[in-house]
Amino acid sequence: MRTFRYERASTTSGAVALLAEAPHGAFLGGGTNLVDLMKLDVARPDLLVDVRRLTSDRVEELSNGGVRIGAGVSNSQLAADPLIRRRYPMLSQALLSGASGQLRNLATAAGNLLQRTRCPYFQDVTTPCNKREPGTGCSAIEGHHRDLAILGTSPECVATHPSDLAVALVALDAVVRTEGPDGERVIPMTELHRLPGPEPQRDTVLRHGDLITAIDLPPLAFAACSYFRKIRDRASYAFALVTVAAAIDVVDGVVRDVRIAFGGVAHKPWRAIKAEELLRGGPAGEDQFRRAAEAELADARPLAGNAFKVPLARNTMVRTLLELLEGPR
Repeated sequence: MRTFRYERASTTSGAVALLAEAPHGAFLGGGTNLVDLMKLDVARPDLLVDVRRLTSDRVEELSNGGVRIGAGVSNSQLAADPLIRRRYPMLSQALLSGASGQLRNLATAAGNLLQRTRCPYFQDVTTPCNKREPGTGCSAIEGHHRDLAILGTSPECVATHPSDLAVALVALDAVVRTEGPDGERVIPMTELHRLPGPEPQRDTVLRHGDLITAIDLPPLAFAACSYFRKIRDRASYAFALVTVAAAIDVVDGVVRDVRIAFGGVAHKPWRAIKAEELLRGGPAGEDQFRRAAEAELADARPLAGNAFKVPLARNTMVRTLLELLEGPR
């Protein structure tokens, strides 16, 4: 690991100011991903600004009926929170499907959203990777890409985003609150992460020095009828092949509203806008769910080694929605 300087600011504004003066610095929350990348020599910050104790570690109900999650809330705390389990069960399910108990105790809600890809070439500094070193090429396209993206890829990158929590938050239309050198911002979760395009090294729209301070969930009554399903190679401690976060509101057999997002299929959590639009106002049933899934996945461009993800994503979405029709799990 390379030499770095460590600072612990006393305020969020102080932390932002410290990082603004260090172009190669980084914020340190739980460190469960960043420290691993430093050990691999993928991340090389010359300054770490510890923000773990600066942001709220509470889950609070808002006056509008929504819920605010402090950026410093641990993944374990968030998964176990009674308000989250009752009103947004997909969030708890998403968190409990990832990592281990020890890691969830340390990892923070904000840090979870800012994980880097687990593409093996990104983590291997001996191989070309446009995300790690722009302009060197994408080894995954002709190499091992079984776990990688089928939607929204570019010739520069086919990596996937690893966060399960982010997928559920995208489905729920959550927003993140940030404080940075240019002041405070509110960013919809659907806009926080980027597709790779010609700049795969940029995972999010955050600017250097932007600090996530909170995540806000909107009041959404039918989110109580939601579910997160994760398909992976083994039953625990594995990243996703495909995930689906879904909530559905059905009245008299008609879909009044629906929220769907995919994970494990793109460079960002993939909101299934086409599928949602096709389902709203129509009958709720397997045939309709399948047509909606096929429409959403029509633009998929899989590689030779991950074409199986297209039917897997379709079938996972259909099965998840059908199980939600059967009632609370």
